[in-house]
Amino acid sequence: MLPSLDLRLLAYFVAVAEELHFGHAAARLHIAQPSLSVQIRKLEHSLNTPLFVRTSRHVELTPAGELLLDGSKRLLTEAERLAWQIQDAGRGGSDRRLVVGFQANAAAELTPRILNAFHDLHPRVDVELRSHDFSDPYVGLADGSVDIAFLRPPVLVQDWLGIDTLFVEPRVLVVSATSPLASLDEVSVEQLLDQPFVARKSPETWQTFWLAADHRQGTPVHVGAEVSTVDECFEAILSERGMAFSQASTQRFYDRPGLAFVPVIDIPPTMLSIAWRTDVDSPVVKDFVETAKAVASLSSIPDAWIPRRFAAGEASPDAWEPAAPLRRVR
Repeated sequence: MLPSLDLRLLAYFVAVAEELHFGHAAARLHIAQPSLSVQIRKLEHSLNTPLFVRTSRHVELTPAGELLLDGSKRLLTEAERLAWQIQDAGRGGSDRRLVVGFQANAAAELTPRILNAFHDLHPRVDVELRSHDFSDPYVGLADGSVDIAFLRPPVLVQDWLGIDTLFVEPRVLVVSATSPLASLDEVSVEQLLDQPFVARKSPETWQTFWLAADHRQGTPVHVGAEVSTVDECFEAILSERGMAFSQASTQRFYDRPGLAFVPVIDIPPTMLSIAWRTDVDSPVVKDFVETAKAVASLSSIPDAWIPRRFAAGEASPDAWEPAAPLRRVR
């Protein structure tokens, strides 16, 4: 008689196999470590073979465990996909929701292209776009309120965070049109050391990046205002309480009378990434991510660099293909 495979036990097994640590796997699964050990023993007993070699300091897969890991991942993915399909058939409509977090202009011109392509693939999935302010660089992923997010690094590396970069674009200086800087063709950070800046109300790493504080040769930033949204930022600039760095695409989506956008020559660009939680195994999320990457690889965005190829995490510098050169915008 063939042994049966309990999907719940397989999920436990995959967690231990990926962590190679029972304590870490138990924390990931939100169960007690002794209970997890019992469940793995139960699985080994049902299969009549050891799946792990355990010592007081080390856990590793046996050959049988390595074989089971590959098959388990495929089985769990297909089981979840089947469950979604059954729910769709039973509901007969668009009761399923995928929540996508974003800030400011999301993925710029890619946003409607990604959504349209994903709708063609999953016409019964209702995609909700949910806006977030500057206080959360993870755009809802950290607390699980969104399934996927368009976010802009830098963000602190988390073991649950999966991320791929869709495009890279320059940062520009946004100033009041009445500022003497507004007439310049380009600026450097050195020219701005004594100027007030509008800071984002966000964690320090993100705020530091958007103030270009690491490129000021030790000169502290004079903060004239703190804001939570792009609209608040631009209102502060228009009232001459400071200036700010922003992504080049901001000008195309948020421009208004009284603002000027000046290229900056000596600070790194900003990346727009698609991000998701690696501890949530959802075929629909995976399909959205793959759709976003495919659309990005086939698209062009003004003044941006498009990845030639995708890999997990950040792409290497030679993996970027420049689009049109940055032009002076007013």
